[in-house]
Amino acid sequence: MPPTRRSVLAAGAAVATAAALPIGLTGCYRSVDTADQVDFETELPMPPLAEARTDASGRKVFELTAQPGRREFRPGRTADTFGFNGDFLGPTLRARRGEEVGVAVRNDLDEATSVHWHGMHLPAEADGGPHQPIPSGGSWEPAWYIDQPAATLWYHPHPHGHTERHVQRGLAGLFIIDDDHEAELNLPREYGRDDIPVIVQDKRFDDNGQISESNTADAGMLGDTVLVNGVIGPYLPIHTRYVRLRILNASTARAYYFGFTNEQDFAVIATDGGLLETPHWTNRVLMSPGERVEMIVESTAGESTVLRSFPPDPDERLFGDSNGGQDSLDILELRPAADLADSPDLPERLTAITRLAESDAVAHRSFSLRSQRINGQRMDMNRIDETVLVDTVEVWEVNNDHGQYHNFHVHDVQFQVLDGDDDLPEAHGWKDTVFMPRRSRKRLIMRFADYADPSMPYMYHCHLLRHEDQGMMGQFLVLEPGQQPQFGTTEHEHD
Repeated sequence: MPPTRRSVLAAGAAVATAAALPIGLTGCYRSVDTADQVDFETELPMPPLAEARTDASGRKVFELTAQPGRREFRPGRTADTFGFNGDFLGPTLRARRGEEVGVAVRNDLDEATSVHWHGMHLPAEADGGPHQPIPSGGSWEPAWYIDQPAATLWYHPHPHGHTERHVQRGLAGLFIIDDDHEAELNLPREYGRDDIPVIVQDKRFDDNGQISESNTADAGMLGDTVLVNGVIGPYLPIHTRYVRLRILNASTARAYYFGFTNEQDFAVIATDGGLLETPHWTNRVLMSPGERVEMIVESTAGESTVLRSFPPDPDERLFGDSNGGQDSLDILELRPAADLADSPDLPERLTAITRLAESDAVAHRSFSLRSQRINGQRMDMNRIDETVLVDTVEVWEVNNDHGQYHNFHVHDVQFQVLDGDDDLPEAHGWKDTVFMPRRSRKRLIMRFADYADPSMPYMYHCHLLRHEDQGMMGQFLVLEPGQQPQFGTTEHEHD
């Protein structure tokens, strides 16, 4: 049986108390250790909250422009970048359950791109996948009704074959959903003060300061420099006893094993799809690309600590070699003030989660991940791999038959992990992206609610974006009973 992430927790805790790993060679990949080597000199910037207009129908409409930019990540060295409404990353979109939203997207890049709303439940025509490219100079205005619980989602491009490069260049941002239930809980919620977006990305820069786009490991591009909200070496001033960190792993290949250098416990309160039933107390959490976690961290006045990614796989059982499993990376310094405002105690119960019953599943499907293929096939834009019935429950068994790690993301739905390790948050909450250690198996249960479209597919794929670009992706249609696929070969390009 392959090792579980429970074993990684134990192994990582042991490594954390030992001396830092030396920098060395593992295959062709040189391991990275920045522990205690980062000067936290820049205050953490906050992505601005996007303003929205209300159109004639009462819809809340955001505006996003994908555009080229330039940024000095290091003094005197300027990199060419992409960003939404700026030179790098994008604003935080925020809406409530029950609202009708639209996003007016314009592409000012000199190449086509797209915008996918990762984790969002919405019609396939609004999903922003590879069948919805926006040409250079073009625009797109999807609209949908928000009907899912409060959660931290995100948006990023999804052009087939070019997704890793577009995300590496900086096209990404958060999309926060609020609801009435979450608003009644005693949780930190003042954006930028005690409710903090933390967008984590790793990069490599060449001698001229440009972002490297070369492959450095089997997993894809693994960087030796970490950006948080677009800056290197940030610190976060803390003014309250509790702070809520909304962490997004926006890296294209790297998995992080987050904890704090003072070994304090923290409470995970939410995963990809929203709140857990109760706070999950731990001192480590493993996040693969695309995953989100909301954690509550308690600070002591005047006592700083550092959010660090500890070596996630020191014995190479879960990741395989040359994939960053021995890396140690300092991420963000938490710098509490001499006096902290008190925070309410955390609620013992956060929400109720209805468990999907395996006995209700109308279909069981199997997906094998190996050699940048799913079930032996590379992505074909003109092939539908699966069809499912709307408003039904299915179990998807995902097998990583490869000697390296992957992960698995399904568009439109939030799923539950049937075979998760009970010590891990993924076993208790809603997920749209799940880590798949090498030689592992997980069963996912999901309901395909509300939206059927015989001509527009959703995607499922590995969210290691180099793998996705290389074809580790499939597509499925959601159909009404008796409906036949009407999928054609023409891309739905926007003017």
